Amino acid sequence: MKIDLKANEVVLKATDSDYVLRNVPIAGKLILTNQRIYFKPREETCERFQLEITPAHIREVLPFDRGWFTTSGLNLITKDGRELKFVMKKRNEWGILINKMY
Repeated sequence: MKIDLKANEVVLKATDSDYVLRNVPIAGKLILTNQRIYFKPREETCERFQLEITPAHIREVLPFDRGWFTTSGLNLITKDGRELKFVMKKRNEWGILINKMY
């Protein structure tokens, strides 16, 4: 999996993640750089779900749990009101890094 980095952009963290859209998980990779958050779907047929979120568009970062013994993740709420849910491991580390961005 390859992404095109912008000038002076450095990858800080990357992990396998599911982008949850209307309770349907889309498997892919979540990548945090010093300039943006990027979600790249694993399947080429899901390219339309590719996301790029800049710190200027983030209003809030909230952790979530999907049940007693199931997965957890982060819910990124954008300034335009969209909720972007990502299931991932080590959500607290990710939340700290994202909160430092905006």
